[in-house]
Amino acid sequence: MRYTLILAFCLLFGLSTQAQNKLVQGFLRDASSRVVAGASVKLTSDQDSLLTSSSMSGLYVFDNVKAKSFKITVSSIGYETYTNTFEFPAGVSKFNIPSFQLNATSQQLEEVVIDGVTTVIVKSDTLEYGTANLKLRDGALVEDALKKLEGIEVAADGKVTAQGEEIKRIRINGKDFFGGDVKTATQNLPADIIQKIQIIDDYGDMANLTGNKTGDSEKIINIQIDPEKNKGYMTTLRMGYGTDDRYQATGMYMAMKEGMQFSALGNLNNINAPLFDFNTAGGGARRMQGGGGRGPGGGGGFGGSTGLTNAGSLGLNYRQDFSPKLTVYGSYSYSHDDQDVIATSVNQYTFPDSILLKNSNSTTNTIGNNHRFEANLEWKPTLNDFIKLSPTLSFRKSEVSAISDIKNYFRGTASTTEDILYSSEYNTNNSLSKSPNYGISGLYNRKLNDNGRNVFFNMNVNSGASKQDQERIIETIVKDPNNMDMTEEQVYRRTLAELDNKSWNGGASVSYIEPLSQFGKLEVSYDYNINTYDNTRNQRTFKEDGGIFDSPGFNFDRTYDYSFSTHRVGANYNYAKDKIKYAFGASVQPSILDGDAYVDGKTIGIRRNGFNFVPIARFEYKFNRQKNLSINYSGNSVEPSITQIQPFTDNSNPTNIITGNADLAAEFRHQLRLRFNSSNFEKGKTFFAMLNTSLSQDKIVSNNLRYADPLLGVVQETGYLNADGAFSVQSFYHYGRSLKKKTYNLMFMGGVSFNNNISFTDSRKNTASNWVFNQGIMFRYNPSENFELNPGVRYQYNTTKNSLTSQSTNVSSWTPTLIGSVNITPTWIFGADLSKSFNNGYGGNLSNVNPFVINSYLEKKFLKANRGTFRLAAFDLLNQQTNISRSVSDMLISDSRTNRLARYFMLTFTYKFQKFAGGIAPQEESGFPGGMRPPRR
Repeated sequence: MRYTLILAFCLLFGLSTQAQNKLVQGFLRDASSRVVAGASVKLTSDQDSLLTSSSMSGLYVFDNVKAKSFKITVSSIGYETYTNTFEFPAGVSKFNIPSFQLNATSQQLEEVVIDGVTTVIVKSDTLEYGTANLKLRDGALVEDALKKLEGIEVAADGKVTAQGEEIKRIRINGKDFFGGDVKTATQNLPADIIQKIQIIDDYGDMANLTGNKTGDSEKIINIQIDPEKNKGYMTTLRMGYGTDDRYQATGMYMAMKEGMQFSALGNLNNINAPLFDFNTAGGGARRMQGGGGRGPGGGGGFGGSTGLTNAGSLGLNYRQDFSPKLTVYGSYSYSHDDQDVIATSVNQYTFPDSILLKNSNSTTNTIGNNHRFEANLEWKPTLNDFIKLSPTLSFRKSEVSAISDIKNYFRGTASTTEDILYSSEYNTNNSLSKSPNYGISGLYNRKLNDNGRNVFFNMNVNSGASKQDQERIIETIVKDPNNMDMTEEQVYRRTLAELDNKSWNGGASVSYIEPLSQFGKLEVSYDYNINTYDNTRNQRTFKEDGGIFDSPGFNFDRTYDYSFSTHRVGANYNYAKDKIKYAFGASVQPSILDGDAYVDGKTIGIRRNGFNFVPIARFEYKFNRQKNLSINYSGNSVEPSITQIQPFTDNSNPTNIITGNADLAAEFRHQLRLRFNSSNFEKGKTFFAMLNTSLSQDKIVSNNLRYADPLLGVVQETGYLNADGAFSVQSFYHYGRSLKKKTYNLMFMGGVSFNNNISFTDSRKNTASNWVFNQGIMFRYNPSENFELNPGVRYQYNTTKNSLTSQSTNVSSWTPTLIGSVNITPTWIFGADLSKSFNNGYGGNLSNVNPFVINSYLEKKFLKANRGTFRLAAFDLLNQQTNISRSVSDMLISDSRTNRLARYFMLTFTYKFQKFAGGIAPQEESGFPGGMRPPRR
């Protein structure tokens, strides 16, 4: 693989050093000065016949032009064909085509225009919203704009869903912003710099470069900056202080000029408002055909709505278009988080002859430091070649301290008036871990002709490590059931463990695409992926007097190394015409799980071979410009985790003993997804529906054995095995109706899901049938940017039935909400957010399960251009916010609660300043990296 890369780059450098002739470039705009992207641009002369397309910024470039005089022909759907002849001035080798406008034809069918403003453009895999007619207040953020778009929902925690699918990544002008971190962009960037918002079904880099779509898509957002705002800068500073010593200090600076973007973000707060999500996958050259193995992670995140978090964050994002051929962009993010979580749980275990209750109260403190750096280099040395390199580096350090107080009670099968205390446990857990990770991914695409013949190469290498020191102290007191003042026995165990886990992941793929006709292409591909692991665990257990427990089960040194590799060879045929697009084919994927474990002086071999036949199928039908149907099948293998495959027993927690299974096979997951869209944006109607099914072969499931121990109370032993029969079916729909220029908006959304989950109890199979029904109705009255009212209600019903026992659960909730804001005067604004929960089906030992949460604010804008704002905000006025959940298995019912941020008041001051001079939009290649010619449709 290394030599293949070297050869490829040598070839590229050779090509780029060939004799260069003349260069021609220009930008495409329409009569409204909007960018025209994806247009076909042809240069012809007696010596030249060159073809390219305009990038998402409207740029088109021709290298190696030989003739002095040439003709330019531009054609694009919805525009009249433009033709003109140009000539190089004497002594000039680089010629900029003078600006000209493309005139729209009367046949334009892709745009929805209201009051002369384009609001929606429907494309193949993209839904593009104009933002000029959105009724947004001064100072609104991207998140506020998204809330007003049809088919898009923004949850209270900032999660964005479009057409029922969660948005996984966000881009600014076609490039990842802070690694694609969605909330970082939506909750910090102002809405008034946006020209349009695109919702894209992204199939990865290969699909963007070649047009051949394989695998399943990922929902992403691309924000196109208004060209008038692409030259200048903006800054926002916010400081606030409140009751209970709540504080917030944030800052944002963003500078842009032609070809450059720079952003800096900072955040200090103790109101559970993290700036970055370090679980975001990051950019890079995404491989869509891989075997599905787990790569080394980039470190977890903190904050969110659970517990109380003191957070500090700093981030930098930079992009530079050095030329039409070379673009570099990347980001660095840092966070420090100190989180306290207080949890209460009530667990009921049903045994054949008794019922045991386990009530737990715990406090956990987690201190984390995260660093993340990533960069991307996109280079187009010639018109036919594109290279992308993406190095990444991350480091995480985490300290966790937890204490828990557990009471075990005995309840007979017959009705009793009170529970009998069985035993008491007091646990202390401390751990320190460090996780450095680094890697690089890259791709190379070579366009062999103008008809779609391509060679595509992709690779990635990642290395990760995790070192962890653990300390666990368990103190158990067993009571005499007949005399609670008497203690029958006491147990003390102090366990020290050292864990050292290393992983290495590498993969490469190559695809060759051959056009067979005007609309059909054949793709042949090969993909190789390997994950290797090197794991060590050393453990010692001590008595209260400092002596070591005389048991090999508590004192050991163990090492286990293994690798999981897959090969995939496949071929598929792609057909794409105006209304119908489809692909069919197949691939074969052998997999090998191989390794050795060294346990108690013995060597245990791990050897498993697998083989999967993977169909390739995708179908799209376009009934008209706003009505389409798509069906897609994908399949991938999932390797066992380290815990699942370790060939020994981990009893560091004596009440939760885990034994791995070295004979586990890799799981293979089939997924079939159906999407249907039937909308009429001119009449304000939107309808989206989705059906997603998943079936797992050899699914890795748990085999649990629970029993009552006279010293420890309830003990669970967990093992793992492969089983068939696990599947899920999920559906979603959204219907929206807007009237009177979006003054009135009515939305219905909901769905039904069924999950058939498999598990084992004492080697007996249990099938948990889970149904989830949800429905929501939302109404928005928004006559102007000065007044908005959003009443709504959501309902969810969740029921689970287990086949092994009669244990079942039925949980339901009604949640009416009311969100609104009004300008009392042009500079005084009042807003409120109210929600009431009506929950049914939770255990009686949990209090306040039906909270009524009221948030409100009053703000005053002042200074020139309303640059300054004072806001007095009240959060959770009734102090009822809570976080509860219920889970049910074959013999366990568990109700839990965790603490959340309680009532507080805060006064904040915000200062915003921005200055723009207009300018040309930067290169933006959301669909086609590097400005390469888009694939033929």
